[in-house]
Amino acid sequence: MQPFPGLETLSPDVIYYGVLPYDDALELQAYMGKLRRRNRITDTLLLLEHPPTYTLGIRGEKTHLLVSEDELKKRGIKLFRTDRGGDITFHGPGQIIGYPIIDVGARFDGVRLYVRWLEKMLIRALADLGVHASGLPGYPGAWTENRKIAAIGVKVDSGGISSHGFAVNINTDLHYFDDIVPCGLENCFVTSLSRELGRKVPMADARDALSRAFIHATNL
Repeated sequence: MQPFPGLETLSPDVIYYGVLPYDDALELQAYMGKLRRRNRITDTLLLLEHPPTYTLGIRGEKTHLLVSEDELKKRGIKLFRTDRGGDITFHGPGQIIGYPIIDVGARFDGVRLYVRWLEKMLIRALADLGVHASGLPGYPGAWTENRKIAAIGVKVDSGGISSHGFAVNINTDLHYFDDIVPCGLENCFVTSLSRELGRKVPMADARDALSRAFIHATNL
């Protein structure tokens, strides 16, 4: 798949791909991670979207998928076991996925601080888009009161380079979350930007807000 044609540069440090299957996105992250490790790129944010996909993180319980894999195949939904942190979540249309390729070892004193940094970045982007969100101690992501609007699940390799990242519900069909226990949390309510604002949000506006928030955060 190299050299990954179709990348659109939103800024010197933010790249948008468009809609990309999950397994291709894993390959893209691995490729970008090698570039970062060799200092051929700076800390970079990949923004993209996925076709309907469920992913199970390293702490993911298969019982948190509430429908059979045969049913998923009938619906054309992919299921992947991944090496990121966290449990089960959904990726799909109307959602923006962010994969930061960052030298976490050089920038942060541990993965927890990196996750808090991601939370603050997401909260800033959501505020820019008109929604007040906050962190919830012990539960990574961005929340509007008790409703989860953005999920975080990361991996940092032995060299300190990050992969995986976050998912922000913009105009997502939230019915997809009915078939899982989101993030492994019972009674977890999931929301979207469009639900909170009562209107559809242009995806380009959301991408731009995330891009600005990333650039602001990396320049601090």
